Amino acid sequence: MRSVALGLWVRTGSRDETPAQAGVSHFLEHLLFKGTERFSAIEIAERLDGLGASVNAATGKETTHIHARFLDEHTEEVFDLLAEMLLAPTYPEVDSEREVVLEEIAMYEDEPQDRVHDILAEAVFGEHPLGRRVLGEAEVISSVPVPDIETYRSGRYTGPNVVVGAAGNVEGARIADLAERLVRPPSATVDAQAATGPGEGARLRFYEKDTEQYHICFGAPGITREDERRYALAVLDSIFGGSSSSRLFIEIREKRGLAYSVGSYSEQYTDSGLVATYVGTREDNVEEACSIIGAELVRLRNTPVTAAELTRAKENVKGRLVLSSESTAARMSRISRATLFGLPIDSLDEMLAKIDAVTVEDLTALADELYRPERLSAACVGREESRFREAVGPVSEALVAA
Repeated sequence: MRSVALGLWVRTGSRDETPAQAGVSHFLEHLLFKGTERFSAIEIAERLDGLGASVNAATGKETTHIHARFLDEHTEEVFDLLAEMLLAPTYPEVDSEREVVLEEIAMYEDEPQDRVHDILAEAVFGEHPLGRRVLGEAEVISSVPVPDIETYRSGRYTGPNVVVGAAGNVEGARIADLAERLVRPPSATVDAQAATGPGEGARLRFYEKDTEQYHICFGAPGITREDERRYALAVLDSIFGGSSSSRLFIEIREKRGLAYSVGSYSEQYTDSGLVATYVGTREDNVEEACSIIGAELVRLRNTPVTAAELTRAKENVKGRLVLSSESTAARMSRISRATLFGLPIDSLDEMLAKIDAVTVEDLTALADELYRPERLSAACVGREESRFREAVGPVSEALVAA
């Protein structure tokens, strides 16, 4: 290859904020692009464009990172600029960027198919920090002062919390040398995240909005990042709703035409996780769609998957894994995340072997543990809450009174 993917990762995100800081991690990610002592925001953009670099950043519940892909010959120049942006922002255009982030929040509020997933997190995790949305709250963004932002950055962007990852046409020794020279965050000790995950229990959350569709999610706490069952969960998810031949996709979309978008997904965190299903459907179809999801959950828990389903799902998961491994950005992200959270970096062959080792019994046990009715919470964005409440019984009787 002639390109390099480089990422500077920080182990901090929305779960590290207090309610009074809700959204600071994401706001700070935006502000990294607004200027340093050497370069203004426009000069940063011009310099990166002049180096042919594709640059972006992202904030999650447990991570913040800035990353770039560029020609191998520009490795040092891009690395130097990204390090300065991460470790020495000067916040010269903070007020204009407040408005940008407030517009992003407003845009997000107008997208119910996105909003419902954060409402589900609120339902599943309750008052736990994992229940907060990454974008935060407009009231905080519009008023948080620069000294508070810098205090948060300097307290979290420290040596123990920072990882440099790279993939592509570059030597590891050179990246190590550049990291030693260019990335020198403070070495202060950072308080470890709480080891206890959120409590379990059925909760129902409804967000009233005049929409054509009802956007519906069901979910429950999942497994942690380090849980080796994540490979089995990927296979189970492919069977349940994570592929175009999955049970939910076939039953809800292909056979009955009740939805355009339907599926399942999972997320893993340091001390917990999430398993979830989603469907967007018109008001007249809400009851039938929920009834099918409830029936498929019962079948997933009580009836072992077939040999054909298992084989197809394994090949689907392996195919997606291999295809993503041919992206330098995906490889950089995988090794960076693993290092950031102290996980082993398995080779591609090792991961494929773990997928092949998944058994029908593994999937049955996992489904029975994670998808028990009493664990499931629900979230919906739509016009009328009573319509949704009347439809959730087939999924979980506990949700009817939640």
